[in-house]
Amino acid sequence: MPKISIVIPFHNEEENITEMYHRARLIMEATGETYELIFVDDGSTDLTYRLLSDIASFDHLVTVVRLGRNFGQTSALAAGFAQAKGEYVIAMDGDLQHDPADIPIFLDKLSQGYDIVSGWRRQRIDNFWLRRFPSRCANWLMAKLSAVDIHDFGTTFKAYRRQVLERLPLYGEMHRFIPAIASAYGASICEVPIQNVNRQRGKSHYGISRTFRVLFDLMTIRFLLQYKARPLHFFGRLGCLNIVIGMTVAFWLLIEKIAGHVSVINEHGAVAVFGAVMILAGLQLLALGLLGDLQVWQYHASATRTPYTVVELLQPPTTVDGD
Repeated sequence: MPKISIVIPFHNEEENITEMYHRARLIMEATGETYELIFVDDGSTDLTYRLLSDIASFDHLVTVVRLGRNFGQTSALAAGFAQAKGEYVIAMDGDLQHDPADIPIFLDKLSQGYDIVSGWRRQRIDNFWLRRFPSRCANWLMAKLSAVDIHDFGTTFKAYRRQVLERLPLYGEMHRFIPAIASAYGASICEVPIQNVNRQRGKSHYGISRTFRVLFDLMTIRFLLQYKARPLHFFGRLGCLNIVIGMTVAFWLLIEKIAGHVSVINEHGAVAVFGAVMILAGLQLLALGLLGDLQVWQYHASATRTPYTVVELLQPPTTVDGD
């Protein structure tokens, strides 16, 4: 059983695969620890899978997971985590912007007892307005909303104890929020500076649109961290507020009708409609909260549901003691 599992997703990275493999293997051999390399082909359309399968054919320490289409980085990582057997699991990108030479730093922190070690691109070298500035704003917001004091949620380069990953469902862009989710379970987290290297070959798959998807997932994470076990507390508050407003309007109209002999429909028709809508909206929010209490978290936490489809799996042959 390997002690360390290295999970690396690839999407159209044929120009970087061979070098990434050799560099990762060289570093892991130098650590002297038992390890495995898990490469995930996230629906590549180039020669990525052929190169990965060639590596797996001669290296028994390599497992290759091929997904049916491009499901995205979070799903690719989830597929790799599902195959990981090591006590420690390290995730990193396959474009060589993450340097495998930093792996021992993560292992050292895990050996000190931390559950999650997150990489921090302290000296970023990418475009300021398109990458660094939006990332800085998003990271600040994530830290405030999640109460996890780290500087760089966005990097994939992180190390985990496997038991932490086993109880965390992943979907959307949630891989970047693993520290925030795990902190709710009491996981200990630290951050280590890593190198930020320019992409030398291939095309970047990141764009400004990714920032907006992350912000939507951030809203989801905030909801899950605070209300995942009690969504009625969120929707119920809004529902009760709406009902109180609607009932206040209705009571005022009733006083007008009884004491002032006013024709409510003629004089305050729009206000009457507003009050009725507020009451109905409040009741709907209460019902939504009750349904959420029964279904929302159970849907995402289901052990039988995965956010990806594996079409092929190349694993090392199983060895039997005594053979």
